[in-house]
Amino acid sequence: NTAESIELSREAEKQGVDGLLLVVPYYNKPPQEGMYQHFKAIADKTSLPCIVYNIMGRTGVNMTDETTLRLSKIDNIIGTKEASGDMNQIARIIQGAPDFKVWSGDDNQTFLMMSMGGYGVVSVVSHLVGNQIKHMMGLLLEGDVEGAASEHRRLLPIFLGMFTESNPIPVKYAVNQVGMKVGNPRLPMIAPSDKAMAHVDELLSQYDIDLPVTA
Repeated sequence: NTAESIELSREAEKQGVDGLLLVVPYYNKPPQEGMYQHFKAIADKTSLPCIVYNIMGRTGVNMTDETTLRLSKIDNIIGTKEASGDMNQIARIIQGAPDFKVWSGDDNQTFLMMSMGGYGVVSVVSHLVGNQIKHMMGLLLEGDVEGAASEHRRLLPIFLGMFTESNPIPVKYAVNQVGMKVGNPRLPMIAPSDKAMAHVDELLSQYDIDLPVTA
C-alpha cells in the first residue's frame, strides 16, 4: 500500500541509499490514476531519485505509456524500468520524454530498446556475462549496429536460458555452479528441476563467464 511504501522509502533514504526502484503495485491491480497517485505520493515524500518499474507479468497490471509520461514530469522520477515487452508502448515513452531514462527490464530486449533510444538495462544475466553485455551496449552506442546485433544474437540463448524457470531460480543455480556459493532460493522459490539444471549447465559450458570467483 502507498502509506507503507512511503514509510519504507523514507527509511531507505535515512539509511543512505542512492535511489529507489518502485514497482507497480501488485495483486490489487490499481487503475492508471491510482498508479499515478501512488508514485507521485512516494516521490513527494522523498528527495531521492526514483525509477518506476513496470512488469505486468509479476504485478498483473500494465502501466500505460500515458501514465508513465505523466510521471516523467515529476522532477525526482527520473526513469522507468520497462518489462512490459510492448515495444510500441516503450517507443512512445522514449518519443514522448526524450530526457526520461528508459531501462530494459529484460536482457533479451536490451538491444531492441537501446536501438530505439533506451538508456540501458537492469540485468539478470549480467551476473554471469556482464562484460559481454556491456560490450554489446558499447558497440551500439558507437554506432556499430551490425556488431551489436551479432553480439545480441550470440548472447540470446543464455538470456533466454536464465528464464527457463521463474527468475531468480536459474541464475542463482548458475552463480552457484561457477563458484560463488549463494545457496538455494528461499521458499516459496525452490531449487531448479533436473531438466532446468541440465539446460543451465549446458549453457554455462558454451560461454566464457565474467563473474570473478575466488576458489
